[in-house]
Amino acid sequence: MSKEKILEIVRENLEALVMRDSPLGISLWEKLLSLHPADIADLIDDLDRESGLKIFKDLPRKIRNEVFENFSNPLKVESLEVLSESDEVDVLRSLGADELTDLFDYFSDEDLKKYLNILHKKERQKVLALMKFDPESAGGIMDIDVLSLEQDFTVDKSTKILQRLGPKQEVHREIYVTDKDHRLEGHILLVDLLLQKPKTRISEFMKKNELVAQANEDREDIAKKMVHYGFMTVPVVNTENYFLGVIPSDKLVDVISQEATEDMQKMSALSPMKESYFDTPMFRILYKRGNILIVLLLAESISSVILKSYEHTMPAYMLIFITMLISTGGNTSHQTSTLVIQGMASGEVHSGNMVRFLRRELFIAFLLAVALGITAFIRAYYIQGEILPSFVVAFTLGTIVMTAVALGSFIPLMLKRFRIDPAFSAGPFLATMMDIVGVLIYAVLVKMFLL
Repeated sequence: MSKEKILEIVRENLEALVMRDSPLGISLWEKLLSLHPADIADLIDDLDRESGLKIFKDLPRKIRNEVFENFSNPLKVESLEVLSESDEVDVLRSLGADELTDLFDYFSDEDLKKYLNILHKKERQKVLALMKFDPESAGGIMDIDVLSLEQDFTVDKSTKILQRLGPKQEVHREIYVTDKDHRLEGHILLVDLLLQKPKTRISEFMKKNELVAQANEDREDIAKKMVHYGFMTVPVVNTENYFLGVIPSDKLVDVISQEATEDMQKMSALSPMKESYFDTPMFRILYKRGNILIVLLLAESISSVILKSYEHTMPAYMLIFITMLISTGGNTSHQTSTLVIQGMASGEVHSGNMVRFLRRELFIAFLLAVALGITAFIRAYYIQGEILPSFVVAFTLGTIVMTAVALGSFIPLMLKRFRIDPAFSAGPFLATMMDIVGVLIYAVLVKMFLL
């Protein structure tokens, strides 16, 4: 039976599954346990909380721990409340230290103290050490449950250590090497232990690290470097070069995904949401969206002020072209800023080629202005049948396009220089600015040419 069919039957017979006092309920329970833990987690999340958490509590220990790992952080907090203390220890120990750190952000101070106390001393020390780092830093996302070797170890000794500790600690393709004081010295590849002779010391074939992350370095910067150089893992050290942990490839994917989501939200004039959409309270989303829309609404009224101040010099027959002009300006600026922001995010646009990029964009803007201006002239002449008003519309559109490309290029670059996320410059902010600027340019040019 397919996963979809099992989930459908479970939802239709939820009470029987929860009670399990009938052959149907017992059969459904066995089918549920055969599903992947991620699918069980999704099902529990979709059900009403009482039924979902009752099912979670009754799961066998191993499956319950795996399901817990697949919960969102808010659901993890809720699910802990229905477990006994021993089961709480069980599920918390199933998480890595970095996952525990993320989860603890959702606890109250009282709950944080409670759950820290039930962890073993060693795990508690790891979590507390990790919590000192900013979540947006390399130290905040690194994996500290990772195996490292000393440079004086032989291949034979290193292999035996891996055999004993491998299942308990994360082992990556690159194994990082330290001195006796745990300072980072280099790395070896896992395959090297198979190719080298048993008595060979690691220091004899160890490689230097081409990329090392400082613990307080911004995680997005590290992710860009990992992508640029094609590294699957990167070691993290403190200012004294002590080896702290590793940023693995799955963290790289998470960072890129989270940063892309944040950029999309910022480009829509939204403050980044920490939780997923359905885990964020509705009124918080309403507040985040409503307050900025009100600000933009009030800012947009500047266009009305400009039109009113030029109402005696703006012929009525020229008003029909305003929406075409300002929408083209908004579209052009958004298009340009998106290219700039994407280029900076990928590292393609940087300080070394900024002048070349701006020169290229301004030339493209000129060509766009000519093409769109001709199109606007034809449209205006078809409607009005007069050359001069049609020329004013065309010239205005060309000027707006040039301005939109200039602002769409310069503003993100300037924000980046002042260490402000360039994504804030795109979307509604830039579109609103271009509406105001477009109306002003149109009003001035109409007055200049038609009066």
